[in-house]
Amino acid sequence: MTDPEGAQVWQVPEPLAVHDVRLGDGTVTTLRRHGNPSGPRIVVSHGNSLAIDLYYPFWSLFADEFDLVLYDLRNHGWNTTGPLRTHNVPTLIDDHLRIQEAVPQGFGKKPQAGVFHSLSGLVALLSPTRGGEFVARVLFDPPLCEFGPAREECADVARRAATRTLARTHRYPTREDFAEVLLYMPAFQHVVPGVRRLMASTTLRRSADGNGYVLRCPREYEALIYGYGGQYSALVDFGALACPTMVIGADPAIPYTWFPTTELHHIPTVDYAWIPGGTHLVQLEQPEACAAATLEYLKGSGLF
Repeated sequence: MTDPEGAQVWQVPEPLAVHDVRLGDGTVTTLRRHGNPSGPRIVVSHGNSLAIDLYYPFWSLFADEFDLVLYDLRNHGWNTTGPLRTHNVPTLIDDHLRIQEAVPQGFGKKPQAGVFHSLSGLVALLSPTRGGEFVARVLFDPPLCEFGPAREECADVARRAATRTLARTHRYPTREDFAEVLLYMPAFQHVVPGVRRLMASTTLRRSADGNGYVLRCPREYEALIYGYGGQYSALVDFGALACPTMVIGADPAIPYTWFPTTELHHIPTVDYAWIPGGTHLVQLEQPEACAAATLEYLKGSGLF
């Protein structure tokens, strides 16, 4: 295919160390350590159907100074695919608790911040610890919907997203074919060069029968979260957060690529900002601006 992304190739380095975490049903997820083990710690995870290695253009900007602990949500990224019946928000919340308990066990105890996107951000907000394991958190565009007419709009968007997801191809002859498909997907119109190929390398795996590549997070799993995950946003108690929390949203002037943008200026317990020109995948569109906003907030919250 004609290369639309120039010569940019993102190569995710091997982790400095790994630590396997056994979750409640026996599923295993692998924590990976990158960056500077002597620095302050940031724990990072990703959004629905993606993989934390896809965010390398963003989190690599912290690698010189910070001790980075990365992980994939169950049925994503490095993880094997488990039963569909356990792929739900309550299970992901339980996973979150076990993973955060395992981080100091695997890599030593120190103050840490959390940086989460979309689904992992919603899960972090719903955790019964309320973020108490973190000095501070930065959450990029978690799927939140305000009460009123916007909530019904969110439900409609979620249903349409689930329907589109189930209609997508689940097998691709090559990773290059998948990267080319991303050229025509609205969500990937503004990503930095090389991200579509990185998406292909981090969210596809070789099919078990050797016939092409399949999604690491199968479309049925992705659609299930779209169909039901947004309903849990009503359970977020912003008055009970246990650590300073910044929500960085998409630019409200840009048509959304997932839920309609929710502005949280009216909630006094949350710091809120948005990246001009950014959509739901802003970390893959403007990684430098996102890293700068993250660092500014973490410095102000005492991580340094």
